[in-house]
Parts: sequence; structure tokens; C-alpha cells
Amino acid sequence: MTGSSPAPFTVDDYRARMRRAARAATDAGLAGLLVAPGPDLVWLTGYAPPAVTERLTLLVLAAGQDPVLVVPALEAPDAVRAAGAPALTLRDWTDAKDPYAATASLLDGAGRFGVSDNTWALHLLALQRALPGTSYVSLTEGLPMLRAVKDAAELARLAAAGAAADATYEEIRKVPFGGRRESEVAGDLADLLRRFGHSEIDFTIVASGPNGANPHHEAGDRVIEHGDMVVLDFGGLMDGYGSDTSRTVHVGEPDAEQRRVHDIVREAQEAGFCAVRPGAACQDVDRAARAVIAEAGYGEYFIHRTGHGIGVTTHEPPYMIEGEERPLVPGMCFSVEPGIYLPGRFGVRIEDIVTVTEDGGRRLNNTPREMAIVD
Repeated sequence: MTGSSPAPFTVDDYRARMRRAARAATDAGLAGLLVAPGPDLVWLTGYAPPAVTERLTLLVLAAGQDPVLVVPALEAPDAVRAAGAPALTLRDWTDAKDPYAATASLLDGAGRFGVSDNTWALHLLALQRALPGTSYVSLTEGLPMLRAVKDAAELARLAAAGAAADATYEEIRKVPFGGRRESEVAGDLADLLRRFGHSEIDFTIVASGPNGANPHHEAGDRVIEHGDMVVLDFGGLMDGYGSDTSRTVHVGEPDAEQRRVHDIVREAQEAGFCAVRPGAACQDVDRAARAVIAEAGYGEYFIHRTGHGIGVTTHEPPYMIEGEERPLVPGMCFSVEPGIYLPGRFGVRIEDIVTVTEDGGRRLNNTPREMAIVD
């Protein structure tokens, strides 16, 4: 591991997040938010239950009342130690009690609530039975931008995760590719990410030759050959925040078409980055990158959105895609990752995480985007 760990988030940080979330819910016409264990709960309170069980754990953020965390009594000692616990009220319940009745007493019986996406149907259906007049909407639908704008401390963690991914790429270029299986190189990527500070590895895509035409190819037993283009896409979590970067390398010298396609994708990635500025629509980033590839005659081979948000998860709103007219705001972080995928032949993708600044954008990945030649 390199560098030092960042300062932990404080109770004031969590208090501010919960207040901001409650205000956002009110502004969206919601009676409150119900947040189950998962990324949203960690971001709002710093609490991650010691294990995922069928017992109800739920943060209730409702208009006009202090935050309440409903927890099983046997897990209350863990919850009270969470960094954000002093900013909320704990309401525990024992196995002999009905947790849904206890939760229902906190809610407007005719309200519409935002619910974290990973809430179990078991719990939501039980709440609906207890309060048949309530209705619910997922947070992705009702408050998609809840975590989208990062503060300075969050940006610092994302930048550090990006730097660790960059260090991983610099090292992976030194390992042998030709004659080894994709899965072996993927293992090297995972080891390097951990060496440079990642606690969780989300993906290590190594897509060689024709496998590169599948954007989400899982590294397999194919032996990488001389003359292969190889798409590398890897990332995970470091100090609770995500990394995600892609570079495309070549085993030995590329031919003219391989080099041309790589150059087109590099130009498209640069165009997408240059479109990042406050007030621009998310779709403007997609349009800028896509226009370069379409003009070069490869438009039908760019088969996915240009980017996705990143934070405490490696994929989250906002999305850089046609039809998304939401404006970019300073502090948003997302990928810019155009690609060209030629079925049965090869693929190319180049990806950086970018954050919106007051006057444009800043890359959080800074390794060379030119094609690298590997052995």
C-alpha cells in the first residue's frame, strides 16, 4: 500500500449528508427516505451492519423529525459505534417484537417515500402491509443525484483511488502478455490494485483479440497471442471510493488499421473530456465522443453509453448518454470511456474518471492514452 489513509469522515460530515438528503426528499415531493444496508446507508451514517440478515435495519429520514436508525437489538452495539451515530436516534427491536410496527410509527401513513435501491422486497412489502396508504419510489428514480456532487474530502479519495489505478496500469505494462491466459493477467491486475491500496476489486477485464469486441468480457482461458489488441478495464474501492480506468495495449507492433482505430478512440475520448464543463448536459459528453467515432465511419461499433458516475460505488448516476439532459455541476465525477468494437476481430476502449470543476473538467486518471506496446 502506498501513501497514508485519508482522515475519517466526522459526525458533522454525516449530519450534513443526512440533512441534505432530507431537504432533497422534501424538494422532490417525498415524505422522507428509507435507507437499507448498502452504499447509501454507509454514505449517510458510516454504518455497515456486521452481516446481511433478514432482520430489518432501516434509516428513516422524514421531514420535521430527527434521523432514526431502526436496528435489531443484537446489532445495536455495532450501530452505536458508527461515526454518524451521534447525529441520529437508534431505535432497536428484539426478535419478539414487530419491527415494521415500530418503523410505521415514524412514518406519514399517507406519504410517498424514497427507498434505497437494494431494500429487500421482504421489508418493503411488510411496510406496505403496515401502512397501506403509503407509496414508494426507488432512490435512483426519485433522487438520482443524491450522491452525485462530491465534496472536497470525497474528491480527494476518488483522486487517490485514480492514482492507485494509474500505478497499477504502469506496472501491468511491464508483465508478459503473449503466451499467457487472460485470467493470469487479470490476476496480476487484482494483485497490483491491492498492492496500491484497494480493499475491494470490482472487475479486472482482460479482453484479448476477438474478445475485445465484447465490452464486458470476463477474463478467461484464452491465451493471448502476438498481434493481439488487449482491452484492460479494471477498478474497485479504496478507502470507500471507486476507481475505474481502461487502456488498450497491443502485443507487438500493431497493423495500420489497429493503430487507426486506437487513434480514433483516443480522439473521441479527448473530445468527450473537452465537452465537460458546468452547465453542459450529460448528453453533450456522449455526443462529443460519439461524433468523432461516427465521422470516422465506426458509429455502429460504439455500442454503449460514454460514461457513468462513480463514488462509493463504481457505477452510479449521472450517466453520459443521449437523452440525459441533466446539467453537469462542479463536484460530479464520472467516466468518459468511448470504444470501438469490431465483432470477431478486436476492440478498443480508453477511459478516465473526470470531475467537473468550476471552469471545465479535471482527469483523475493521467496515464498515457497512446497505444502501449507490450510483450
